[in-house]
Amino acid sequence: MQTATRPAPADTHDLFRETRARSRDLVADLAPEDMVVQSMEDASPTKWHLAHTSWFFEQFILREKVPGYASPDERFAFLFNSYYVQAGPRHARSQRGLITRPTVAEVMEYRAHVEAAMEDLLAQGDEEVAELTTLGCHHEMQHQELLLTDLLHALSFNPLMPAIRAPEPRALSEPLPLEWIGFGGGIREIGHAGDGFAYDCEGPRHEVLLRPYELANRPVTNAEWIAFIEDGGYGDARHWLMEGHARAQAGEWDAPLYWWKQDGAWWSFTARGAQPVDPNAPVVHVSFYEAEAFARWAGARLPTEAEWEVAAQGSEIAGNFMDDGALRPLPARPGEGLRQMHGDVWEWTRSGFDPYPGFRPPEGAIGEYNGKFMVNQYVLRGGSCATPRAQMRHSYRNFFHPDRRWQMSGLRLARDA
Repeated sequence: MQTATRPAPADTHDLFRETRARSRDLVADLAPEDMVVQSMEDASPTKWHLAHTSWFFEQFILREKVPGYASPDERFAFLFNSYYVQAGPRHARSQRGLITRPTVAEVMEYRAHVEAAMEDLLAQGDEEVAELTTLGCHHEMQHQELLLTDLLHALSFNPLMPAIRAPEPRALSEPLPLEWIGFGGGIREIGHAGDGFAYDCEGPRHEVLLRPYELANRPVTNAEWIAFIEDGGYGDARHWLMEGHARAQAGEWDAPLYWWKQDGAWWSFTARGAQPVDPNAPVVHVSFYEAEAFARWAGARLPTEAEWEVAAQGSEIAGNFMDDGALRPLPARPGEGLRQMHGDVWEWTRSGFDPYPGFRPPEGAIGEYNGKFMVNQYVLRGGSCATPRAQMRHSYRNFFHPDRRWQMSGLRLARDA
């Protein structure tokens, strides 16, 4: 839920239009067959993402604020609710890929219906509507990233290796040497500061006690990960948490997700099809367990989310985001100081997704947004090449279970000073 100052209604109207247009652009080159497949329970069909993000505006805004509002089909509420128990019953998550109707065309008509009703409502300039619409837009941005990563996972099973976007040649780059950047300890503050939008889990802002620490100037690269592989890192239990090693063995993990070896070289399946692994780009599609094992192998550790946020405070939020169109991590550019703190890859931290001191979820179904997931998950920071830039801020907390690999997840090393 938004916890910050309310934006001007005109700004919200623009945000709504830009967000909805971005979703249309993401699927413009897809065939209907691409948009209906579901590859695992964690992932959803593209068609479902497009419908669910429209249901969100319908359920939490239009039904509440527009007298006599009528959905094109009242059954959509059952099909396209995700996990909002208080909003009513819902279709089983694992069976979303079995729903051939409504068709993709009908889902796009549903989106147009919701957008037209929202346009009329936003024109009235109501501040409460603006606040809820801003939340709905950020919710849709989250699903835009999920749409890409879910679709990539689904397409990875296709022997034809279809690309989401046209392949592009890889630009030549020089490796950026790993350097350590120190940060002092003491009492610091983290959490949303109160300006602009934020989710409820990003607050309250609070004090943390840090010991002096160091962060790597950039994320771990593919070349460094290959060294870990060649040193037997996946099979050496000394580097692994017991649960992580068991999961790696059961899953037969021997490289990041989507990697394979061909003619002695590593390749990867990406949004731009099959491509040679770029040695200087950040490693991506690794789980928390793998990140933790690599850090131990490297004689380092993962940062806490407080260490990450304190290091990022004051820096510009700039980097390789969805808006830039690469849709894959890119090598770090030359320069001093911390590089790639935002964009390219989400960075695993050693912090569990727990409530901050004083956290209270909002009342009602909206309060189910984050608080109910605060168990058995780890925090990632910084955004990725599949994250819309407008979604990112220093306090943003992403979270996933420790064995998940299909997201754009990488890591940055840390160590005690």
